[in-house]
Amino acid sequence: MAKNAFSFWQAPPHWLQISSLDCHTGGEPLRIITGGFPKLRGLTVLEQRRDCQQRFDHLRTALMFEPRGHADMYGCIIVPPERANSAFGVLFIHNEGYSTMCGHAMIALAKTAVEAGVVPVTYPVTEFLLDAPCGQIRLFAEIATGNPTDHADQAIGSAAQQNPIQVHRCWFENVPSFVAGTSQYIDVAGIGRVPYQLAYGGAFYAYVDAQAIDLDLSMANHRQIIRYGALIKQQLLADKVSVQHPFSEDLSFLYGVIFTGPAQKPGVYQRNVCIFANGELDRSPTGSGVSGLVALLQQQGRLAPGEKIRIESIVGSEFEVSVKTQTSYGPYDAVIPQVAGTAHVTGQHQFFIDPEDPLAEGFIFR
Repeated sequence: MAKNAFSFWQAPPHWLQISSLDCHTGGEPLRIITGGFPKLRGLTVLEQRRDCQQRFDHLRTALMFEPRGHADMYGCIIVPPERANSAFGVLFIHNEGYSTMCGHAMIALAKTAVEAGVVPVTYPVTEFLLDAPCGQIRLFAEIATGNPTDHADQAIGSAAQQNPIQVHRCWFENVPSFVAGTSQYIDVAGIGRVPYQLAYGGAFYAYVDAQAIDLDLSMANHRQIIRYGALIKQQLLADKVSVQHPFSEDLSFLYGVIFTGPAQKPGVYQRNVCIFANGELDRSPTGSGVSGLVALLQQQGRLAPGEKIRIESIVGSEFEVSVKTQTSYGPYDAVIPQVAGTAHVTGQHQFFIDPEDPLAEGFIFR
């Protein structure tokens, strides 16, 4: 079919143009910014994160909020690596600001970096490192299709068109994850007394047993889940509940609340539903969240090193998680979690910022 004439529309040259590759991991969106975003200042990912907060936060809202995004949109900005052996660095953006770690993004980045030729390909598994705000992450992508001889000499940034590489399954080894507090309680108006535990998996979360507060974790109950998550987080912040990263003040904040409950599918260990940022509901089981979870389970003697379990999300998607190794991290006994899942590409976009648009920086209903 011939192109519709609308496809020949051209943006004025003075408009800012930002391109993206959009994906989802277990239903959770990831908008990878591929071009047009202004260069950020700083030698480390955390320094570039601060620069983005200070100078380009209006572009975060333009890309995450309506009309280009929605209240639960999630994205990332690719930046230069800070370590010599890392392939690239990444910043994470969402409706509230900038997170420190994102596991569902790691799975999508592993897939797309290999399929796009961003990193050199090795068979049957490609392994590489990237720099995130929380530290260096090791990524793995299992090659599903493609003839190794067709890609043996593939250069970075090239694409084999005749027999393209396809990645099905990916996993990552996270930063050291640890338990920050157990057997704690908080009184929340509208809910009552809420028991919780604190753990870190690249970000800090409060873990709440949903059954202890009579909360149903089904899709149909998503509005109440969001409301409870927001109320609990607000009360924890109001009470100034302390979370302290051993080495960085930039990482020392509570990111979200994770409700845990019985799985709805056979063979699955449990269900995780995360409410993070400004009331965002994670459609995936939450990669950094299950990392903190395995630290909790290991401390409780419920998960042995190397033992693999499956965790499901509110939409039924799954991550396979395990403790890769045990370690120490500052004053904490910690674990290195391994998290596996699948991602899918949903589209490519070219966004335009019209300087005369009164809603150019976006808006949000929450």
